[in-house]
Amino acid sequence: MAQVSQISPPAFSLKRVYTNWRYRVGLDPVSYLFRLAILVLLLLYFGVPVLWLFITPTKAHKQLTELPPLAFGNLQNVVDSWHRLMNYNNGIVMTWAWNSVWYVAFALTLCLVITIPAGYLLANVNIRGRKLLLWATLILMLLPSDAAVLPMYMELYLLRLINSPWAVILPAGFAPFAVYLTYTYYKTVMPRDIVDAAKVDGCSDLTMFWHIGLPLAQSVIAMLLFTQFAALWNGFFAASIFLESDRLKTLPVGIWVMAQQTGALNPNPSAYGKVLLLRPDMATISVITVLPVIIIFLLSQRFIVRAATAGAIQGE
Repeated sequence: MAQVSQISPPAFSLKRVYTNWRYRVGLDPVSYLFRLAILVLLLLYFGVPVLWLFITPTKAHKQLTELPPLAFGNLQNVVDSWHRLMNYNNGIVMTWAWNSVWYVAFALTLCLVITIPAGYLLANVNIRGRKLLLWATLILMLLPSDAAVLPMYMELYLLRLINSPWAVILPAGFAPFAVYLTYTYYKTVMPRDIVDAAKVDGCSDLTMFWHIGLPLAQSVIAMLLFTQFAALWNGFFAASIFLESDRLKTLPVGIWVMAQQTGALNPNPSAYGKVLLLRPDMATISVITVLPVIIIFLLSQRFIVRAATAGAIQGE
C-alpha cells in the first residue's frame, strides 16, 4: 500500500502574523496600541468626571469626603436632595427649568428659520454681494462672542427688552457659525445638476428650496439642533447679564445663584440663614441640567447618520 504523506502545518512566523495584522487592521501594532492608549486616556480624562457627577447625588454630604470618589451611595439621598431643591425659594428651580425649556425652544426655532434659508441662499442663489456676505459671515464667526455683548446690550436696552425673555431669545437668531455651516453643507451635498435641472423645469428659487433644499437639510438640521441647543441650553453669560429678575433666570444661571446664596460650594456664615443646599444637591441639579444635552446628542447623532447615507441623486 502506498503511504499517504501528511502535510505538516506551516511553521509559526512572526512575519506572517504581522502581515495578517496589517491586512485586517490597516495599522502596524505599535501605531494601533498608541492610538488605543490615546483613546483610553481621553476616555478617562473626560469620562471619569462625568461618571463622578452622576454618582455624587447618591451620597450624603459627609460621604463625599468619607467614601471613595466613585463609590455608589444610596438612592434615598437622591430623593432627599430633590426635596431640598424643591423647598428652595418656593420651588423656583421648576420655574428656572421651564424658562430654559421655552427660551431654548423659541430661540432654536428662530435660529433654524433664519440660518437654513440663509445658508441655502448663499450656496445656490446668485445674488449681488454674495461674496461680501460670505466674508462678513466668516469674520463674524471668528469674532469672540464676548465682544458683541456690549453693543447687543445697548441695542436691547434701546428696544426696552432688557430683563425680558426676548433679551435671550432674539440674539439666538444671530448665528454666523450656523449660517456658514449650512452654506458649506449645501455646497457639498446639493449638486449643481439638480439646481440646473430644476431651473430648466421652471422652478423658482423658493420652490426649489421647499422641494429640494429642505428634504436634503435633514443632517445639517440635526447637527444644528445639537450644537445650537447645547450652546443655548448651557448659555450663562448672556442670561446672567440680560436677565435681572430671579423669576426669569435659566437653570445654568440658577445653579450659580443657588451656589452663591446657600454656600453649598463655598460655605459662609451669612448663607446659613436661608435654605441650606448641600453639595450633593448641587450635583443633582447639575445632572438635571446635563441630561437634556445628552438626550439631544443621542437623537441628533442617529438622524445625522441616517441622513448622511442618503444621496441627493439616485445611485450616489
